[in-house]
Amino acid sequence: MGSIAKTPEPPYYAVIFTSQLSDGDHKSYEAMGDKMVELAAQQKGFLGVESVRSKEDGLGITVSYWETLEDIKAWKEHSLHRVAQQKGKTEWYDRYFLRVSKVERDSFMNI
Repeated sequence: MGSIAKTPEPPYYAVIFTSQLSDGDHKSYEAMGDKMVELAAQQKGFLGVESVRSKEDGLGITVSYWETLEDIKAWKEHSLHRVAQQKGKTEWYDRYFLRVSKVERDSFMNI
C-alpha cells in the first residue's frame, strides 16, 4: 500500500487520474507505473503522489500533486510520459478520466 503524500500549504494542484484496466496481460504495466512515479518525482513542481488499484475489478485512482499548472503541462508533455500515455490508450485501459483541480484548503490528521 502506498503512503499519503506530504503536501505544502495550499494552494497547489491535484491531477486525478481514474482508470479501468482492460482484460489481458499487464506485466509491463506495473513496471511502467513505478518508472513514471520515479520520473515524475524528478520534475520541477512535483509535490507527491497517492495511488490505489483494486485487484478485483482493475479500477485505479492516482492523484499527483503539483505546484503550478505549468508544471503539470510540462509533465504531460515529457517524452517518456508520452510513451506511457500511448501504451495506456492502446494496451492497458478500457477507459480513463483525467481531472485537474486547484487545492485551496486541506487538513491533516495523524493518529
